[in-house]
Amino acid sequence: MKTIRRFIYREVATGVGFVTMAFLALFFFFDLVDELRSVGKGYELMHALLYVALSLPQHLYELLPITVLIGTIFVMARLAQTSEFTIMRTSGLGPWRALSTLLILGGAFVVLTFVIGDYIAPVSEKAAQLVKARRLGQISTGVTGAWLKERQGDHSFAVNVRAISTDGQMRNVRIFEFDKNGYAAATTQAEKGVFHPDNEMWSLSNVKRSVFHREANGEMRVERTVDPEYDWKTRITSSMVAAAVLKPDKMSTLELFQYIRHLEANGQSAQRYELEFWRKVFYPLSCLVMVVLSLPFAYLHFRSGGIAGYVFGGVMAGISFFLLNNVFGFAGNLQNWSPMLSAAAPGIIYSLLSLAAFGWLVLRR
Repeated sequence: MKTIRRFIYREVATGVGFVTMAFLALFFFFDLVDELRSVGKGYELMHALLYVALSLPQHLYELLPITVLIGTIFVMARLAQTSEFTIMRTSGLGPWRALSTLLILGGAFVVLTFVIGDYIAPVSEKAAQLVKARRLGQISTGVTGAWLKERQGDHSFAVNVRAISTDGQMRNVRIFEFDKNGYAAATTQAEKGVFHPDNEMWSLSNVKRSVFHREANGEMRVERTVDPEYDWKTRITSSMVAAAVLKPDKMSTLELFQYIRHLEANGQSAQRYELEFWRKVFYPLSCLVMVVLSLPFAYLHFRSGGIAGYVFGGVMAGISFFLLNNVFGFAGNLQNWSPMLSAAAPGIIYSLLSLAAFGWLVLRR
């Protein structure tokens, strides 16, 4: 039985590896064509190639459940076509033993997906952004940059960081302070800022500050100052700013958890980040669903005809899972559904489908 298991593991790993490399090559080509539009002065072809190469781990993380399904279906269908799986069944490989064999293999893919998505992809994505920032100047998101909020006593602060430079400094920082009644108390504009974690403060440079004083007669007096340096006490860290600049799906699970706690502590909506957090938790587990879904293909008896139709079915199932995962993500965010349920729903649906297929095509035959 160990020999059979090793044979299945080797065949499935080879099939999944082949499909994964084919998909990654396709994404590499598409990303490179997209990056060629930015090639120009200071940003050469070699930088575009490096940027695209560093983006591959993120694609690998997103593709693994789909490639696991396609690769495993191809192997199972081929074993059924050549009657090798029939020989394995006569040698003692029953349905439950075959299921446990594939689940062990699926567990290995779960660990691989988690490691890539939580450790390798975030680091490579930040390195890719750094490559582009060194040539194009800075990292930013949207038109206005990143927005954060913090409460200190009875005053609240809205902080805007337009971009992060290649050396980690914050550029074009704006801080809006509001009093307990919601009126503007002060505004601060700085050319750049650096966070000092030991003192829990930002060191701002080239600062223009306006402080609003409300007189007893109701009139407003504005005090304007210009300072070369200004220290602002805050608990907002540079990693929180980076988290706001980067997309949620590019962050690790721990970074998402810390950022969610910061948003909740300051009364901000964390729905989008909670949804992405639970997707990070459940997405690797979809590899288990995919290997179970592929097992019934080994019990389909056919001797002539290609495997292309079955592989095409696997491709369609993988694409439908990817689309369903995105649909539940967007719908959950718009309809304010439970983030955990929205993230787990695609896996639950496909788990029921895979168990139904296993029960109908395997156990009842």
